[in-house]
Amino acid sequence: MNGAKLHVLAVDDNNTDRKIAEVLLKSFSCKVTTAENGQSALEFLGLGNGKENSFKGTTVSKVNLIITDYCMPGMTGYELLKKIKESSVMKEIPVIIMSSDNIPTRIQK
Repeated sequence: MNGAKLHVLAVDDNNTDRKIAEVLLKSFSCKVTTAENGQSALEFLGLGNGKENSFKGTTVSKVNLIITDYCMPGMTGYELLKKIKESSVMKEIPVIIMSSDNIPTRIQK
């Protein structure tokens, strides 16, 4: 990355969990952007409303890593993952889905 900070998009509907992720990531010198739901994350990434913006002619992503909660209202973390992977610009970005829920059937999905 040529000395540039790793830019992480942290997506979680729970403000406390989002803030914890932000503080931890910043302690490792990451640049952090947060979003409170999947739709806000897609809009930040230029994928809102089913459209893919090319970031002014470049094919470079705004972020290097996406960390998202699984269980969020409106759009789950898995649905967000699917939309990101459908994008020609975003599909190579690693996505980590996390959950504080202890529901084994959900984890098996």
